[in-house]
Amino acid sequence: MTQADHANAAPAREQPQDENKLIAERREKLKALRERQAAGGAVAFPNDFKPQDRAAALQAAHGGKTGDELQAGEKISASIAGRLMLKRVMGKASFATVQDATGRIQIYVTREDVGEEAYADFKRWDLGDIIAAEGYVFKTQKGELSIHATRLRLLTKSLRPLPDKFHGMQDQELKYRQRYVDLIMDESARQRFALRSRALAVLREFMVNEGFMEVETPMLHPIPGGANAKPFVTHHNALEQDMFLRIAPELYLKRLIVGGFERVFEINRSFRNEGVSVRHNPEFTMMESYAAYWNYLDQMDCAERLFRTLAQRLLGTLQLTYQGRSVDLSQPFARMTIREALHAHTDIGAHVDDAAALISRLKKLGLSEEKDQLSRRSLPALQVMYFEEAVESELWQPTFIMEHPTEISPLARANDARPEVTERFELYITGREMANGFSELNDAEDQAARFQQQASAKDAGDDEAMYYDADYVRALEYGMPPTGGIGVGIDRTMMLLTDSPSIRDVILFPALRREA
Repeated sequence: MTQADHANAAPAREQPQDENKLIAERREKLKALRERQAAGGAVAFPNDFKPQDRAAALQAAHGGKTGDELQAGEKISASIAGRLMLKRVMGKASFATVQDATGRIQIYVTREDVGEEAYADFKRWDLGDIIAAEGYVFKTQKGELSIHATRLRLLTKSLRPLPDKFHGMQDQELKYRQRYVDLIMDESARQRFALRSRALAVLREFMVNEGFMEVETPMLHPIPGGANAKPFVTHHNALEQDMFLRIAPELYLKRLIVGGFERVFEINRSFRNEGVSVRHNPEFTMMESYAAYWNYLDQMDCAERLFRTLAQRLLGTLQLTYQGRSVDLSQPFARMTIREALHAHTDIGAHVDDAAALISRLKKLGLSEEKDQLSRRSLPALQVMYFEEAVESELWQPTFIMEHPTEISPLARANDARPEVTERFELYITGREMANGFSELNDAEDQAARFQQQASAKDAGDDEAMYYDADYVRALEYGMPPTGGIGVGIDRTMMLLTDSPSIRDVILFPALRREA
């Protein structure tokens, strides 16, 4: 068999073995390494090696060269470290594949070049071990860029075997629980989270270019506020008081608008003690921004620019595909009121303003008087409920839905012509809410009255109603300029940009029930 044949031969499939036995064998190998160290040999877990190269950089710099070009003149040195993913031991010469954070590269190892002892050690190494290799780059006869090793070292002994190299991790929940293994085995997972990191960088750049200043607000709140949601409760021992994990940064950000910062944003982690689903995780990431002298229409315009910028910069196109269906970000996003959406996507017709008809339809969709208290809802609230049940999932292309009821929008400015609804919008793409924004309520007396209504609802048993925040009312009494605000769900945005069906696919460590 030629060197080229060795380099490209498929490794023989290993027979599955008992994992506990494999772990025991690896522990014995580590024990031998520790004994060697105690006798004056190599350190079992050295930390003095610093790779000078990365797999992707070597591929980019030398992958396009021919073997003759690489052999001409002085040898091109290479120094790399990473996880041992494949190994083919064949007598005096062997091949291995090493994976670092940027990709993979092949290592060619001979007993002659690395020495008898090092070669014997190499043959005992296991897949998953972290190794270091130094040598020079060359190409096999089949054209695969490789490193001809002149020195090898074991940096970290892996005690657990990797999943089957042919199939990877098949159990989706196991991927979420053991994300570290998922990232080792699945290049698409690494790419997905690398894209998320780049998206946050693009988002920050976009906001700064729009004139916004990034700020940080507390994650522990004495009063939960900024959204209708059930908070997580904790206790601060030194202050001797209960505290709440942030459900939204809104009220603190608007305090900054009162203080004179005219455009602020925060990329924040928020927490809501609610259900877990493909769309919801109790710990999630939002970007919230507030701009003085903007209204909800300005924020809609900005949201369009933001989503187009993210898609163009990250994917190079405004024509996306999500779960097999196209999403067009190039066209102006549709804008319609809740009533218009009901007309467009249901057969409600003349009954759109008929509370009894809406209640009847909601009951047919599974809602009940006992649980949902339908008869106590106002007409605008019933319209929203029917929209959420019958229309929301149909809004595949980007669509702004406007004019939410004042009674469920306690922080939004009421519409001057129709005070029963607010200057509020929600952005839907692929049937999911991606953003929520509005012209902010800056009338301190109106805000105090709305807080009081929320407090009454909470006293009546609504766990998601807001608390009365006296300090925020006091801040408004100093005067807040006309302001527009928005919150963008980063996790759902990444679902769209990475074509991921579940929010757990775009959160490195999603919330899961504790293992038994």
